[in-house]
Amino acid sequence: QVQLVESGGGLVQAGGSLRLSCSASGRTFSTYAMGWFRQAPGKEREFVAAITWSGGRKYYGDCVKGRFAISRDNAKGTVYLEMNSLLPEDTAVYYCALRQAWSVRLHIADDYGTWGQGTQVTVSS
Repeated sequence: QVQLVESGGGLVQAGGSLRLSCSASGRTFSTYAMGWFRQAPGKEREFVAAITWSGGRKYYGDCVKGRFAISRDNAKGTVYLEMNSLLPEDTAVYYCALRQAWSVRLHIADDYGTWGQGTQVTVSS
């Protein structure tokens, strides 16, 4: 079993920055990739970013390209999401997810088997 715990959410003004963290524990040795998704009220879960665990390849959703950056610390079992130039439309619950098997669909939420509890990010205008 793998457990994921997110932290770092909060309230920030538009144009500000936040850094989210997601720590993985348990049987993480077979991790292929970790990703971030977000869900705003009344909307579907949306892909934000993903990173492969060994090669460090990064993928981003169109809505955050150029503003957000994903990174990982393999030794700590932690993935980060640096969010800059935040907009009110970035307001959502942000979820960390982990996939253990190889996949070309890292932007698809259903391809992830383990999820964190989510952390709220609110951007005020």
